[in-house]
Amino acid sequence: MTDKLDKSSAGGAPPEDTPPVAKESAFSGPPEAIKAIPVRHYGRWVSAVIVIALLALLVNAFANGDIQWDTVGDQLFNSTVIAGAGRTLLISVLSMVLGVVLGVLLAVMRLSKNPVTSTVAWLYIWFFRGTPVYVQLLMWFNLALIFPVLNLGPIYKDEMTDVMTPFMCALLGLGLNEAAYMAEICRAGLLAVDEGQTEASHALGMSHAKTLRRIVIPQAMRVIVPPTGNEFINMLKTSSLVYVVTYNELLRSTSVIGSSSFAVMELLFVASIWYLVMTSIFSVFQYYLERYYARGSSRSLPPTVFQKIRANLLSIGRERSAS
Repeated sequence: MTDKLDKSSAGGAPPEDTPPVAKESAFSGPPEAIKAIPVRHYGRWVSAVIVIALLALLVNAFANGDIQWDTVGDQLFNSTVIAGAGRTLLISVLSMVLGVVLGVLLAVMRLSKNPVTSTVAWLYIWFFRGTPVYVQLLMWFNLALIFPVLNLGPIYKDEMTDVMTPFMCALLGLGLNEAAYMAEICRAGLLAVDEGQTEASHALGMSHAKTLRRIVIPQAMRVIVPPTGNEFINMLKTSSLVYVVTYNELLRSTSVIGSSSFAVMELLFVASIWYLVMTSIFSVFQYYLERYYARGSSRSLPPTVFQKIRANLLSIGRERSAS
């Protein structure tokens, strides 16, 4: 019995569990290259043609409309227009500085454990975010109806109409409204920092103010900077609302010239070009500022504009050399 088993295992047929041995191929060489056939996206071509056609119709409408384009070029660098653009930039920067300073203060008050300060901060944010900035500008402009005289005792006393100049109305209207939004942005940034950072600094003997200044706020800047840049760009455009308080900014300057020269639409194009130039320049600054504060949170920084252009040119060169 044992001999039969030994014979079958030694020279007989292979067991059933043994896999069959693959035959060697007659030709051993490199595999044939795969010919990849790209998928044709007809919907993309159709949508691109439709968009280009609509843009062509829009350009044709503006080109053949009753618009004197030479007037746009002539008035683009008018001294009155440039002065108005400078005042727009001035009121935007000052209002943003006021909004950021008050916003940080309101955010700290909102996060305070003191119920009085937190409630006052919440009421401030509730009021200024809940009412239009246009209405707030009108309220500051007509403040003399409620307070005819600004009396600060021995420090200062004057008629409210002399105090509330167009510049002061614009600054308070834009700056105090912006503070409400900046308070929520700063509060979100402060809450984004892990509580362990605060606990560790307190364990080292640092005061609450020093902890905010040295530990929390530097880490919160990564969250605060991007929306702050967007708020400033929005402030440049919102500053056109101070037209209602007779502040001679960009829109008012171009409107006065357009009304006197009967070139209303042309001067509106001039104002739009200046707004686009200012917002584009500050958008570039915002990008590099965000890139600076992203150094500690990202392994690789996002590429700059010049790096993107260089990478695209190199990729085009490689494709041409490969073909």
